[in-house]
Amino acid sequence: MSLLRLFLSIALVAAFAAQAPAVAQPPKDEVHADVRQDVAEPEKKPDPRESKQPSDKAHADDKKGDKADAKKDAADKKESDKKESKDEEKPVVTHGKVTIDGKEVRYTATAGKMLMKNDDGDPKANVFFVAYTKDDPHAQNSFSRDPQGKRDGAKHGHNDKRKSNGADDSANDSNKNDDHNKSSDKPTKPNRRPISFCFNGGPGSASVWLHIGMLGPRRVKLASDAKTLPPPHELIKNEYSLLDITDLVFIDPVSTGFSRPVKGQEGKQFHGYEEDVRSVGQFIHDYTTKYNRWDSPKFLIGESYGGIRAAGLSGELQERYRMYLNGIVLVSAVVDFQTLMAYGHNDIAYALFLPSYATTAWYHKALSDDMQKLPVQEVLREAEKFAGGPYLRALTASDSLDKDARKEVVKRMAELTGLDEDYIEAANLRVPMFRFGKELLRKRGLLVGRFDSRYTGRALDRVDDITEYDPSASAVFGTFSSAINDYLRTTLKVKDDRVYEILTDRVQPWNFSEFTNRFVDASSTLRSAMTENPYLRVFAACGYYDVATPAYAMKYTRDHLNLADDLRSHFTMSYYEGGHMMYAHEPSLKKLRGDLVKFYDKTLEPLRESKDEK
Repeated sequence: MSLLRLFLSIALVAAFAAQAPAVAQPPKDEVHADVRQDVAEPEKKPDPRESKQPSDKAHADDKKGDKADAKKDAADKKESDKKESKDEEKPVVTHGKVTIDGKEVRYTATAGKMLMKNDDGDPKANVFFVAYTKDDPHAQNSFSRDPQGKRDGAKHGHNDKRKSNGADDSANDSNKNDDHNKSSDKPTKPNRRPISFCFNGGPGSASVWLHIGMLGPRRVKLASDAKTLPPPHELIKNEYSLLDITDLVFIDPVSTGFSRPVKGQEGKQFHGYEEDVRSVGQFIHDYTTKYNRWDSPKFLIGESYGGIRAAGLSGELQERYRMYLNGIVLVSAVVDFQTLMAYGHNDIAYALFLPSYATTAWYHKALSDDMQKLPVQEVLREAEKFAGGPYLRALTASDSLDKDARKEVVKRMAELTGLDEDYIEAANLRVPMFRFGKELLRKRGLLVGRFDSRYTGRALDRVDDITEYDPSASAVFGTFSSAINDYLRTTLKVKDDRVYEILTDRVQPWNFSEFTNRFVDASSTLRSAMTENPYLRVFAACGYYDVATPAYAMKYTRDHLNLADDLRSHFTMSYYEGGHMMYAHEPSLKKLRGDLVKFYDKTLEPLRESKDEK
């Protein structure tokens, strides 16, 4: 038979086999015994007259199979959870209540670490956070108003029927809340209640200051008259918290608080302007995703260096994650370092510090009788007028300044700052803060605080020309450290044996390489974010007695953003009779809360209007 005829024969057989019922001939070995049995007993067609319900045996087999599958799935999940738990710890969930604006607010506190990973899924760091969410079934649309103009979250009573163990903020510890711990990582229904991400500065600071000083449901008790209290501390209910109008998430950047790089990862990848903005931005993205908060209006609250971080994040979140913010709150913040670097030929910084020197001298009654009779607000206005006019022109002219004009400038500067004319002349009109803090009250043997110039301390060396320490820092650092360690470990039930770093130098050297040969400045990023997102609003809170980040410096930054006319009103400021931490002064804390309630209300107005239109 030729090859052609053989091929045609095979083709005909194959075609016939495709139409005829197949009769398989399995191999005759023990391995294929089951197959042979199936072939020998072909499946019978179901009889339509028989019941459609499976037999008891089939049902039992199905149930047995389901149980086996469920058991396998449970084992797989347990193994997966076990593997994941090696990298990421479960957060601790507690519950509490606090009275704010005369109304009881119940809340859930979630404290723990979020595992930060790279795009390949490799762990990089554990970022510690504490989040407070209001327990209110009506909170999902809390930016809306009722016909009487009240916010939904304020007009409805709390319907949570969980029992409380008394008035303590932590009514139930984590051991009594297994259900909450189990479900804390599960997505919940979309929540449109505003959420605020809060952080402090440094670089190297944890969020402790905003957490238990200003925003959280508990605050450390401080003396409003700038007196030092005896250690260790006293925590009290915070009736000025913002928890009634926004959920709060306090972030400790890597190497601060309990946040650390994972084993094998170097901390320096987080220690720098760009590095910090990327890592904090990733945390905000990951938290928003994990806890299902994409539908919430979003705010940032940053203090001190947290201001330049917030400005950087306004661009990072918008460009990297397409996450558009609603508002930014700057508390005693810096956005442009040129406004603070009072040394060398950076004359603008000297001018921007002078108004805070004037208010400080007024507070310590170091000015003339005529000046002391003025309210502090008027003293500030007079000083700003001088600093931005004759004083700045004199600094610019420098050696070319006419002698008579120079004499007039020296005289007026002495009237406003309380410094001697001879000292000002000897300093060539330029007095940095570390010298002003030593010179103002030298005759009294006292130093003036930098963070809060209301505070004073005994000079260690009455001859030296610079401050040896900051009395305002010494007055509060120990108190805040004691309070946060106690609060985290007892009330919030956080278990961690490591040091809670409230302010560390382990982040140094901080990488500013992006700004080589120029001042660190995030104002252009903030301007771009506000321009591209015209609903973004900014509020800056400034203390009269802050000589770390002076109020006039923030005003200068705002006025140099070069915003369009219709956007300038989106950046507002307010002043308080305190220092860098104006919330240490209770009347200022009360005023600050009122201003922020109005700011949030104004910022969320477009959302209410959009909702009304629907």
